[in-house]
Formats: sequence, structure tokens, C-alpha cells
Amino acid sequence: MVQSDKLILVGQVAGGFGVRGEVRVTAYTADPMSLLAYGPLLRADGSVGLTLTSARPEKSAVVGRAREITTKEQADALRGLKLHVPRDLLPEPEEDEFYLTDLVGLQARDPDEVVLGTVKSVQNFGADDMLEIAPAEGGQTWYLPFTRDCVPDLYIADGWLRVVRPVEIGEREPD
Repeated sequence: MVQSDKLILVGQVAGGFGVRGEVRVTAYTADPMSLLAYGPLLRADGSVGLTLTSARPEKSAVVGRAREITTKEQADALRGLKLHVPRDLLPEPEEDEFYLTDLVGLQARDPDEVVLGTVKSVQNFGADDMLEIAPAEGGQTWYLPFTRDCVPDLYIADGWLRVVRPVEIGEREPD
């Protein structure tokens, strides 16, 4: 098994396709067909979830056969299963690019470089990406939109990012 903190979410089982045991997998990758190249797609705990043996593209998904599925009912039973790959299987990002998972664990500092907390996760509830921040002083996490206004500076190699809460944005003087 692979450590779950080193796994990257790349897709989700959407259910069965047709009556011959094919499965539809929604891809979260730039090229949906890359799901085939990663080998076994893993569950969040690092165990094997699905091994695609063949696939064809369909919009932002792939439809194909998997070693673990022989019937439509088996495919439907896996609906909602999130599929991951180890981080080291992904290509290194280009200069000035990064994976959202690279933000997890970074310190969140305000404009005066006071540590407000640590990025606990990156979530997307249907609109834009949101950073979940665990406060430095403890307590309930809070969310910050991952926009240039709210996160103007990234220092990934140094382990931190600058954050400006939306209230602070409204208080700034116009440029």
C-alpha cells in the first residue's frame, strides 16, 4: 500500500456503462486517457480500487473495462469511488506551475508575515478552489478562496504563502 498523504485524486467512478460490465470514470486530469497509463488506480487508503485494462474517451471521462469488474452491477456498486495515484507518478510541473496538493502543509501568512495557520486541504465545492486553513492558535478551520486577490504570493519551496482575507481586501484603498 502507498501512504495516503502521497496520493493525488485523479478520478471518480461514475457507474456502469452499457450492459457488458464497462465502467465510466470521470477524470480530473488534463487528458482523461492518461488514467490508463497510471496502472492501478488506488482508493484513499492506498489499496487498489480499479485497474483499467482498456478505455475510450467520452467528454471528461473514460469508458472502459477494469480487471475488478465483470458486470454492470459491480460497476454501479463502485459509483462514487474516488481514484488516486501516487504523487511520484505524475510529471514534474513546469516552472511557475504546481499541483494543488503541493499547497497542503504550507504556512498561511498575512501581509505582515504573521503566521495565521497551515493549509490543511484544497477543496472545491463546485465553484472555485478553496484553501482550508487550520488556525495556528487551534480551533475551527476556515476557508479562503484560492484567487490572486486572496493568495497573492506563493513561496512553495520556502513552505509558505501570503493570504489576504476577503474582509482585508475590502478595506484596502483603491489602486
